[in-house]
Amino acid sequence: MDRTEHPPLLTAGVRRALPGILLVMFLGALDQTVMASALPTVAGDLRGLDQMPAIITGYLVAATAAMPLTGKLGDAFGRKKVLQASLVVFILGAALCSLAQSVPELIAYRAVQGTGGGGLMIGAQTVIGELVSPRDRGRFLGIIGAAFIVAAVVGPLAGGAVVDHLSWRWIFYFYVPLGLAALAVVTLTLRLPAPPGGRHVDYGGAALLSLAIVSVILLCSTGSYAGPAWVVPALVVLSVLSLAGWIFVSLRTPDPIIPLALFRDAAFAIPTAVSFLLGFAMFATLSYLPAFLQVGMGMSATASGGMLIALMAGILITTAASGALITRTGRYKLYPVAGTLLAVPGVWLFSTMDAGSSPWSVLFSMLLLGLGIGLVMQVMVLVVQNAVDRRDLGAATSTVTFLRQVGSSVGVAVLGTLITVRFAAAVPAPVAAGLGDRIRSLTPKALEQLPPPDRAAVAEAFGHALPPVFGYAALVLAVAFVLTLFLPERELRTTAHADTVHDSDPTPGGAPHD
Repeated sequence: MDRTEHPPLLTAGVRRALPGILLVMFLGALDQTVMASALPTVAGDLRGLDQMPAIITGYLVAATAAMPLTGKLGDAFGRKKVLQASLVVFILGAALCSLAQSVPELIAYRAVQGTGGGGLMIGAQTVIGELVSPRDRGRFLGIIGAAFIVAAVVGPLAGGAVVDHLSWRWIFYFYVPLGLAALAVVTLTLRLPAPPGGRHVDYGGAALLSLAIVSVILLCSTGSYAGPAWVVPALVVLSVLSLAGWIFVSLRTPDPIIPLALFRDAAFAIPTAVSFLLGFAMFATLSYLPAFLQVGMGMSATASGGMLIALMAGILITTAASGALITRTGRYKLYPVAGTLLAVPGVWLFSTMDAGSSPWSVLFSMLLLGLGIGLVMQVMVLVVQNAVDRRDLGAATSTVTFLRQVGSSVGVAVLGTLITVRFAAAVPAPVAAGLGDRIRSLTPKALEQLPPPDRAAVAEAFGHALPPVFGYAALVLAVAFVLTLFLPERELRTTAHADTVHDSDPTPGGAPHD
């Protein structure tokens, strides 16, 4: 189709739906960044500093497990309904988190919130995939990136400011009015073609896949486990059986939760693999870097959150620039290749830092990593959505985002375990014995109250334990770079799925809406 015949980017339907979708994206992205700078204080306040990885993992496991089912439910029953339900669950989880009195309670409530949060990210991206053509979505990436960047910048700064000046519980109080506002806007403005009837949802396959993901992530978290010896073998068996069960069911179900046939296409398989590796390296790095800046380098929560601005600026610059160029040229392969190539040294530089490193070196590494991420993350979703039919749009979108979240969850669990083990080994025995149980509740503020020798010993131990772990994340990104070299480059569609439905509908009133 000639570009002059193509509908404008912001059609009436897109303009009407855009505020609600951006607000949903903002909430979903905010929830993954606001806790980064607040996490050491939250874990310390609830006397569970050693359980800090579990607070992150609890949310990510739930969000990850919810994604495939959310995508398939949207394909079957309508994306708007599923998005509304996800917002309700998200708001409920936030309200419960504000009431948590212990780390196990917070983990459980964050899991509820994560179930809704996973639906927000999938629902918003799938709606965009239906309303905007892949060719124009390149230009749309700048708008999408802006929502992520605002959330990513506001999140760490707001989380740090809240714990510095109020109580961490206010983080969750604020979610309730924001979530209700998003629910109202989506309800009033979003109109989509009704989904095709007769779709079957493989709930058994969804349950098996969720069980496999939960057991795999828990297994990755057992590096420093000191409980009953049977737990680890039981998780291994559960992981293998549930994964095998899911594959068995998927091969025999006409409409599986994730169609395995999609993986035969390199334009689907490679982006999903790259997304997994990117999630592993990126989210694990961003989850623990603020803790290093606060405990290892002595920064405040607000200052450590502010350091992430350089990262977000890099993401915004390259997301907007690459999106505009993709729309203009129709070419996309160059950007993930260049992005992974930039991200590798960005993460590796973190592994060379210590307590005496310059803040400017932190900012440079953040910027380099951000420039790389901005060239990769949204392009992978674009490539997958361009490769599939409308009937599989939700499942495909959920799969690429789902595997990125699986990577994030596994990365947080694996690197968190390594950090915990290394930190425990690095703290001098006399200092650890003198602190006793207090070592589990060492917030940055509590650390300031320790005697200078103990404070210096703990900071040095944390500064020694954490940075080398980032080197493993750099290796993971190097594998992602190799995969992008084999990414096929295909012509981008110039029509949106929603336009196709309306154009093919013979009734005067057009297609019905959900």
